[in-house]
Amino acid sequence: MFIDLIQTVIATLFQVMVPLSIPVIAGAILGRFARLDTKPLLTLTLYYLSPAIILDTLMTARVSHSDISHTLAFSLLNLVMLWAIATSLSKPLHFQANEKAALVLVSSFTNSVNYGLPLVLLAFGKLGLEKASVYVVIQMVIVNTIGVYFAARSQFSIKNAVRSVFTLPAIYAAILALGLRSLHLSLPVGVAKGVSMIADAYSPVVMAILGAQIASVKIARYEWKSQPAFWTGMTVRLLISPAVAFVCISILQIKGILQSVLFVLACMPVAVNAGILAEKFNASPNIVSRCILWTTLVSFIILPFLIVVIK
Repeated sequence: MFIDLIQTVIATLFQVMVPLSIPVIAGAILGRFARLDTKPLLTLTLYYLSPAIILDTLMTARVSHSDISHTLAFSLLNLVMLWAIATSLSKPLHFQANEKAALVLVSSFTNSVNYGLPLVLLAFGKLGLEKASVYVVIQMVIVNTIGVYFAARSQFSIKNAVRSVFTLPAIYAAILALGLRSLHLSLPVGVAKGVSMIADAYSPVVMAILGAQIASVKIARYEWKSQPAFWTGMTVRLLISPAVAFVCISILQIKGILQSVLFVLACMPVAVNAGILAEKFNASPNIVSRCILWTTLVSFIILPFLIVVIK
């Protein structure tokens, strides 16, 4: 039994994580030796690739109303439980307000877009990607509303939160796809092929960006010293969040491939957007950026086990 498990994990490692690591390594090499500037690539991803993959996937996605309601319920329940855990841990550890905000961001938001979508595609195929697309759209809305609230309560306003959501092109792509589907319409064949071509470029580009971002992080000696907020964030994201995701799935009685997809996406490393919010609102950005780096690196070891377990 144990030997079979290890063999399956190793197979998953080679089938899923090794293909993902190739563009990551390429991006890291370019970032380290060619000084690859990720800012224009991030703009390309935000305004060009992300809307394309969302539109392409949602237009043909085999998702039911039950899938959508389950995904929404899971997203909110998982968020509330992780927020409660992060908040309750902050009090006995006497974290300052900015450290508490950092812990909540690290605990609550995962890299489901740049890392999660390519991973799901390799691990669960096209059907898995279709299920994941709904979760990703919901996460985009949550990060730009509730995420902003978590990062800076004093600076939060509903008006600005709504405005930030509608600056995301992927949201308009989702609205267009859902609108066309509700009217039983489809994109013209030529347009659909063009969108599909753009969508195919999403995974290798975003994984290369991730590699370049990892290579650009400088690690000072003091960062190896024990810092409660950093180690607490690492513990919640890597060890506690899988248990929370499993509890949420059990409560909502989610089954099948949707169960596997939601579980894996909820166990992803810390979202890059968490670092952006931490930097913008001074929510201990140093702690958040280090958690992004180390949870991403460790995830290449942990995720194969989690994928095998949930399958």
